[in-house]
Amino acid sequence: MNDAAPNAAPQTFYLKDYKPFGYEVESVKLTFQLSPNATKVHSAIRFTPKADAEDNRFFLHGEQLSLISAKIDGSPVTARLVDGGLECDVPRTSFLWEAEVEIDPAANTALEGLYMSNGMYCTQCEAEGFRKITYYPDRPDVMSTFTVRIEGDEPVMLSNGNPTGAGEGWAEWHDPWPKPAYLFALVAGDLVNHPGSFTTKSGKDVELNIWVRPGDEGKCAFGMEALKKSMKWDEDVYGLEYDLDLFNIVAVDDFNMGAMENKGLNIFNSSCVLASPETSTDANFERIEAIIAHEYFHNWTGNRITCRDWFQLCLKEGLTVFRDAQFTADMRSEPVKRIEDVIALRARQFPEDGGPLAHPPRPEEFQEINNFYTATVYEKGAEVIGMLKRLVGDDNYYKALNLYFERHDGQACTIEDWLKVFEDATGRDLSQFKLWYSQAGTPRVKVTEDYADGTYTLTFEQSTPPTPGQPEKAPRVIPMAVGLLSPNGDEVRGTQVLELTEAKQSFTFDGLASKPVPSILREFSAPVILERETTNSERAFLLAHDTDPFNRWEAGNALAKEVRVAMVLDGAAPDAAYLDALEKLVRDDEQDPAFRALVLSPPSQSDIAQTLHERGHTPDPQKIYDAAETFTQTLAQQLETSLPRLYAATTVEGPYVPDADGAGKRALNGRILSLLTRLDGGEQAARQYASADNMTQQYAALAALMKAEKGEAQSKAFFEQWQDDRLVMDKWFALQIACAAPETAAATAKELTQHPLFSMKNPNRFRAVMGALAGNHAGFHHASGAGYQLLAENLIALDSVNPQTTARMCAAFQTWKRYDSKRQAQIQAELERILATSDLSRDTHEMVSRMLSA
Repeated sequence: MNDAAPNAAPQTFYLKDYKPFGYEVESVKLTFQLSPNATKVHSAIRFTPKADAEDNRFFLHGEQLSLISAKIDGSPVTARLVDGGLECDVPRTSFLWEAEVEIDPAANTALEGLYMSNGMYCTQCEAEGFRKITYYPDRPDVMSTFTVRIEGDEPVMLSNGNPTGAGEGWAEWHDPWPKPAYLFALVAGDLVNHPGSFTTKSGKDVELNIWVRPGDEGKCAFGMEALKKSMKWDEDVYGLEYDLDLFNIVAVDDFNMGAMENKGLNIFNSSCVLASPETSTDANFERIEAIIAHEYFHNWTGNRITCRDWFQLCLKEGLTVFRDAQFTADMRSEPVKRIEDVIALRARQFPEDGGPLAHPPRPEEFQEINNFYTATVYEKGAEVIGMLKRLVGDDNYYKALNLYFERHDGQACTIEDWLKVFEDATGRDLSQFKLWYSQAGTPRVKVTEDYADGTYTLTFEQSTPPTPGQPEKAPRVIPMAVGLLSPNGDEVRGTQVLELTEAKQSFTFDGLASKPVPSILREFSAPVILERETTNSERAFLLAHDTDPFNRWEAGNALAKEVRVAMVLDGAAPDAAYLDALEKLVRDDEQDPAFRALVLSPPSQSDIAQTLHERGHTPDPQKIYDAAETFTQTLAQQLETSLPRLYAATTVEGPYVPDADGAGKRALNGRILSLLTRLDGGEQAARQYASADNMTQQYAALAALMKAEKGEAQSKAFFEQWQDDRLVMDKWFALQIACAAPETAAATAKELTQHPLFSMKNPNRFRAVMGALAGNHAGFHHASGAGYQLLAENLIALDSVNPQTTARMCAAFQTWKRYDSKRQAQIQAELERILATSDLSRDTHEMVSRMLSA
């Protein structure tokens, strides 16, 4: 075996040190002889030295491999096993490298490389999993065509590209498009397919399949339709056709990520593709639709054009997240999609940007690349694309994208390549805009205003707080979308994009009859924190009159925060004017139900904690929880006479359809039911639970009952009904903790880790329990420290099994500096305990070290 010792001093990789691999890889042929504990992999790779190579060292990555033999042009050679791979003396002319290795898929609990999932062979090679399959230059800038032969007794054996032959005990595949090793895929097992087909705009017929375990065939129809919609949308909007004869998706139970875009053979976490009305909620359906689109869109933005190195990860991920957001906005509600994306960005990426894990979308260094699959790379990376599109305009955006695909098809690219096509297509200088890729942290934009003699002036001052390794930040280009409203609510200036490029800038608007009310940062035109002195009455005005849906929601969200903060700090009663505004909005049947549901959804308790922290207060999780409970109870009482009518009006009759209209109504119906349950003792929720014919309504009723401590019987019935459905059981596990009171959350989670259906080896089940604990803000941060201790214990236990999932779950501790000294001491002790663990993985070591160094 050859693997670097996990507890060795972590090696740091730097963007500035990039050097191309010294050899071209002309072709790759792989033969797999499958066996659970002793799979043999034979590789035959044609290498040709580059005449202009900076580094002639012949080094192939390899980890956890048993080398059986190595040959060059048919003659045995002696390879030198070194840290992280092997070296060998090679000719300075084209040569055929052959190696045979043995690997143990059944023992591969890290779920990287080739592993077993309930008897099925499966691969996950992004970012650096291929080196656990065979010796290879495992880096994204090394691209080649792959031919694969799979030998074994599995009924179905799949790989990338198109099938070229099959017989008893074997199957062969060829992918004609050059790709890096991280896009390699192999799946073999007892699978059945849900078939489909798609005809491209040029008339080519493409065979489609979703492969699942026997018994899951009935959960594939929605995913297949989502795939077809994605293929057509990419043709209609971006002009991009699919380029193989076959497109396969495989559902896998044990998977560290949501899905993987391997060329022609996408591998999906089962939770991200399997869906039925009986087992999946509206949120599940929308997520599945978005993830299928995301992975399909990677076919061009990630596969045909990939990233030169892992520092450029946001190039493929940010662009593809932006594209899947466009798709969802077109398929569903554009304003609601935008609001939901901003809620997620503020919940995940803003804390990352403001804490010890802060890094730019393109980092300058890393120790473990798996730790940079972050909200900054994905979600902030998408926001940067959105800003660029807003700055250059729609026509220039698509003009630049066409040039990008024409110029860089088949290449491994950089952020510089990406920005250059925009400069060439539009004539703009984007050197200052590039700072968005290299600077960490969330910019803060302070706004002041002045009005005199019909002229209104807005002055913007931008600054970005220091982040690890970046104490000072230069001003960035910030597109600030602004509109102006008259005092009677009319829009006197439509949306105009102001370009901030300096630390301080002013913009004037002339010819106004009266001082306007500004609507600033419309559509959340840039990922910044806006700082402006305003009043609750102005927020209420914008909530009632703003023509921009995002800013209308934002005004209500800001009002909600102010009310909660006053309740936490001063013990104030819920603001009557805000309650009246909410009541008016929720009773307005002309408004989009999905929008009303969002306005009724309060800011998260973690969001309130962050708001308090930013204002110089130490957040008390218990007080935040108490204020949330008081406000919700008061709102229920305020709406008491309206709730039965609203519940009836938003109840969707007839067969379940997972479309945007029905989902919006059911979302609002669920919010109404949770309020009603606080007043009627759970009578209506119990009736809904008993009669529900779909998971959305059944789950909403169960959640309302459990939150009101009325759902013991229904929780037991839910378990008995769904205990054999692994994905529904993830919902049940998570709900037990999400609905638990702060003082019982950790104990509930600990009890569930002893449940017969709990397995930490399954990432979905582990995240269902530990993720729910971290998400129960007051429970996780309970003064006893029990939540911190339980999470740390489970992370230590999981690290030797699955380092990738462990490291990502460590992020639950990233906001530890915003709490009181006692909680900080408790968390610090747990982080130090994790770091002191013998044989700690590189993944977890880096995450914990970064948090402790804050």
